[in-house]
Amino acid sequence: MADFLSGFWSYYIAGITITGILGCAWVLWSNMTAKVKGPVETMGHTWDETLEEYNNPLPSWWVWLFVITIVFGFAYLYLYPGLGSNKGSLGWSSTGQYDAEVVKASQQFDPIFDRYAKLDLKEVAADQQAHQIGERLFLTYCSQCHGSDARGAKGFPNLTDKDWLGEGSAEYIEQTILNGRMAAMPSMAAVLGTADDVANMAQYVLSLSGSGHDSVKAALAKDKFVACAACHGPEGKGNPAIGAPNLTDKTWLYGGSAQTITETITLGRTNQMPSFRAFLGEAKIHLIAAYVWSLSNKPEAPAKTAMVQ
Repeated sequence: MADFLSGFWSYYIAGITITGILGCAWVLWSNMTAKVKGPVETMGHTWDETLEEYNNPLPSWWVWLFVITIVFGFAYLYLYPGLGSNKGSLGWSSTGQYDAEVVKASQQFDPIFDRYAKLDLKEVAADQQAHQIGERLFLTYCSQCHGSDARGAKGFPNLTDKDWLGEGSAEYIEQTILNGRMAAMPSMAAVLGTADDVANMAQYVLSLSGSGHDSVKAALAKDKFVACAACHGPEGKGNPAIGAPNLTDKTWLYGGSAQTITETITLGRTNQMPSFRAFLGEAKIHLIAAYVWSLSNKPEAPAKTAMVQ
């Protein structure tokens, strides 16, 4: 990989670029200087019985368009980066343009974000303008995993219900977005014993939520659930303090079939919510957290604020 970072490739790319443009110029020049002697002959190509291709000189408009294109190419390479590592006389870069756009956007929108950052999350959730801003931010940065309707997908939780692995408070949601979360369900296959024991446990877990199950197999696994109670509790109602899910409801992150539950017990699960603190900043996350909280809670008194210009 280090070979691609050497200076050779810069010269290689620059050489190919210049050779390509000079090659086009040579083709143009050779066609302009070629003389047609005597009657114009055909190239031997005929279509639709009478449509023939003649060896006529290039039309002037085409020649000048070609010349302009070549001149433009050299002018562009002089002004902008295009010849390997050469930065061009203007010193333009996509990174510099992006940074300039970020500064411009910050000057326009930071006063809005800062104003809401000083308010309590529930106050922000009750504000109509803040709700709209939070929704746009969510659609831009969060919908890839949680969906545009925030109802999630396999492995990505639904944010519109009240089923939370943690507290579900507005502050908890904000801290989750700021710092991220790591969740792990260890493999329990070795603890439970045989493959039949794992299959029986899957049936017992299904019974906890009143889902369809094999009662005989569930009864065989009941005493072994003590191995799972350390996280999920003796009744299977979970432990929000450590993010262990409630097994007595019918909310499943990966699916509630016997096959999926067996897979989870056998292999375990690892899931991560990344931290967005460095990427978005605390002010934007404050708005997103308020929006996410409002999806499963009703703000008491929706307010309408004046738009900040």
